[in-house]
Amino acid sequence: MSVMAAAAAVPSIPAGRVQRVNLRARLLWTARFRVLWVVGGFALVALIALVRIASLAFAGQAPERTSLEDALLPPRGEITDRNGVPLARAFPAYALWFDPKAMGDTGSPLVREPAEVARALKAIFPDIDEARMAQRLASGRPGYLRRRILPEEANKVFALGEVALEIPRETDRHYPQGTLAAHVLGYVVEDEGGKVGMEQVLDKRLSDPDLRGEPVSLSLDVRVQGALEDELRRGMLATNAIGAAGIVLDVDTGEVMAMASLPEFDPNVAGASGAKNVFNRVTNGVYELGSTFKPITVAAAMDAGVVRDLGQHWNAAPVPVGSRTIKDSHPMGASLNVPQALVHSSNTVTARVADALGPERMRRAMIDLGMDRRPFIELPARGKPLWPQGKWSRVTNMTVGFGHGLAVSPLHLASAYAAMVNGGIWRPATLMKLDPADVPRGRRVFKESTSSRMRQMLRMISLYGTGRNADAPGYRVGGKTGSAEKAGRGGYNKTSLVSSFAAAFPMDAPRYVVVVVVDEPKGTLASSFQRTAAFTTAPIVGRLVPRIGPMLGVQPDESRDVDISDLAYLVEKH
Repeated sequence: MSVMAAAAAVPSIPAGRVQRVNLRARLLWTARFRVLWVVGGFALVALIALVRIASLAFAGQAPERTSLEDALLPPRGEITDRNGVPLARAFPAYALWFDPKAMGDTGSPLVREPAEVARALKAIFPDIDEARMAQRLASGRPGYLRRRILPEEANKVFALGEVALEIPRETDRHYPQGTLAAHVLGYVVEDEGGKVGMEQVLDKRLSDPDLRGEPVSLSLDVRVQGALEDELRRGMLATNAIGAAGIVLDVDTGEVMAMASLPEFDPNVAGASGAKNVFNRVTNGVYELGSTFKPITVAAAMDAGVVRDLGQHWNAAPVPVGSRTIKDSHPMGASLNVPQALVHSSNTVTARVADALGPERMRRAMIDLGMDRRPFIELPARGKPLWPQGKWSRVTNMTVGFGHGLAVSPLHLASAYAAMVNGGIWRPATLMKLDPADVPRGRRVFKESTSSRMRQMLRMISLYGTGRNADAPGYRVGGKTGSAEKAGRGGYNKTSLVSSFAAAFPMDAPRYVVVVVVDEPKGTLASSFQRTAAFTTAPIVGRLVPRIGPMLGVQPDESRDVDISDLAYLVEKH
């Protein structure tokens, strides 16, 4: 076949098909080109990111990362009582913020006039100063108009239609128990941290990113705290007193089960300007606590061998010391033995016991009990005792023996009584819940035999003496009253008393000390028109112990008691 014939035999490609092939090729090339652009774009972005990361690294900086913990955990840890009941926690909250830039460059930050908006806000928040609010809105200065508002208040603000009034959602420190244990907890000020109480003490711990997810357990029992505050308030109001203080202390660990100071304050409304009534009368207030010191004096004298025979009679006549004379509140006879002196609260016999003990040994006993320094507790508010300066004179020694001339806090007294009844071991008080292994060993301040005798005599005071109103059937309460005139510039004020009662229960195996102090009680119908501790503070303890005993694992049992058979006859025949 010729070449021409072969060429004629090859079929020809239609022109339309050629055009379709060329179009497909162009489309493929375009698609590839676009893919290359996309890949190139991603590569460029990745390169920029890498360069940025490298520049930050070389500059010694690193981009902030929000971990899962930061996203889920509150900015401040939770505080609970010993049983896990929340006392302080983070809580979602709303604020009212003024943003004059929210309207853009319109020349006015508000839709309506500032005075009109201030009037509308006054209707939502009645306590604001309308004139000052109008000035603030007119100033165009951004910032908080109100730090905390309720959800229903936020809805009303939204309804005003003012874009510049923003409602940011924040985290607030909330105290779900209200005023309960306020003096223990303290409060938090935004951007400043914890103030006054354990919020201040635990500030770093509660703010630590690695620890804030774990609640901090205090030693308090919220049930006991509630009962203590309730009975204190009842007693304070019944006697028209200006204040009251109370503490419940574990005698074997030093843990504070409840601590209350009245009047109270609300940590939920405390802020940068502070709050009224933040003074803690339990740890920061110092008082001459009167006859509650008499058992301490007797215990020190027994330890020193000054008091050996409890049946020995001591002269109960007035004691002339220098220019003054120490007397009893009412005649008790020519002589008394030591149990009688405690049961009937004799100043004269106690002064003579202190005199026999001597200033040096008395002073040493008080130092051993921590009476010469601020109380041992975590709280920052700890009052300095009014300690007699220089060498103790004979009259100073005698008056300290029955609770005058030395002013200490109720916490000092509680720790001393714990040592007096627990076998003689002094331990520092704590507001932290302790594991058994963490309980401090403490130090011996009384002989165990002395502690055993003091348990008997404290019980006898509640059975036969000034503490009868504190006796709660089945709980074997023992304790001592104290009524002391308040000291002033011109001497003692006979119309102003500090009434106190220091107790422990159950006295056959003491577990808790209760100290109650009422500041300036008045003689009222509720107190039989008496101001002394037998009628003001002892009844508070008598009502409190049956309430808190079962909560603390102490059940009433009238078949049990501390054995006082070898001492009871010394008191009963008087």
